[in-house]
Amino acid sequence: MNPVIADESAIHKAADLLRQGRLVAFPTETVYGLGADAKNPDAVKRIFAAKGRPVDHPLIVHIPDFSALDEWVTEIPDSAQQLADRFWPGPLTLVLNKKPDVPTEVTGGQSTVALRVPAHPVALNLLQAFGGGIAAPSANRFCRISPTQASHVLEELGDAVDLILDGGPCQVGLESTIVDLSFGQPKLLRPGQINRLQIEEVLQRELILPQNPTIRTPGMMEVHYAPVTCTILCTTRQLQTIFQYQKFQDKKIGVVNYSLELVESPRVHVVTMPRQVDDYAHALYSTLRELDHLNLDIILVERPPQKEAWRAINDRLGKAAKSFSEEEESSITCRGIIEFLSLLLSIN
Repeated sequence: MNPVIADESAIHKAADLLRQGRLVAFPTETVYGLGADAKNPDAVKRIFAAKGRPVDHPLIVHIPDFSALDEWVTEIPDSAQQLADRFWPGPLTLVLNKKPDVPTEVTGGQSTVALRVPAHPVALNLLQAFGGGIAAPSANRFCRISPTQASHVLEELGDAVDLILDGGPCQVGLESTIVDLSFGQPKLLRPGQINRLQIEEVLQRELILPQNPTIRTPGMMEVHYAPVTCTILCTTRQLQTIFQYQKFQDKKIGVVNYSLELVESPRVHVVTMPRQVDDYAHALYSTLRELDHLNLDIILVERPPQKEAWRAINDRLGKAAKSFSEEEESSITCRGIIEFLSLLLSIN
């Protein structure tokens, strides 16, 4: 199913397909979502089948506005009202205690449900036309690179989708921040463009950071957002060491660099990332996808800044790429780096 421009006619057709229990891919400001009627268990099951996603992995329900929360949750705490007033529509997902009639297929069998109001005109128009909640994880195969363009959805899922609405490239490019408000102190379950400090400023209290959370949420797999090509996350020093070593001159290497200046060659493809965090996030998935198409032996990613504003980017890279442990990074030798890469290349 080739993407169609998301005009009024296409949006109404998409709403009709959702009512029939079929799958529609649509743009949000974060990534493209694979949508189904969130109140239709059979339709939701089609999402899992299309993605190859474990059925105990919960989905995010997209709703048209804050007032729609009443249909999904048992109570709306003041903290939810405060965050929604500040960040909705936008890339923030709230986890709250669900009503009994919310299908367990959406929640992965849990007593909570994740909801957000997207900040994309196509998504909001589709929600209004449909008149209900749309369950929509990222429109890609499970654990692979999330799609930020309609063509990525076609590449990933093909005819498993009944309609792909093309609303152009996603503005944000990383999945939403997820905050658990279901019990006690608010918890950050997944970082995103809206960062911890911004949320704490609104709530006037600290967030608990992710440490073996009891609630399962999207993006919690150890390997996620990953290219097929072997991908390694390197410090600047490690990247310099690799390029000084002659052994790898016969390999086709892709490099995602941030600060280190590198010269391209016939066997080295270099993508220099933006220095601004939002611009880097916007480009990340499309860059990894571009390099994944080049039939490379390995992709090397220079680790970006380890600052709070970069938490979401570092989270995604940490799941998309292999890396040295903190202990190894402080003690690894030049020879150790090369042996590590040699082993990976022999395995892949």
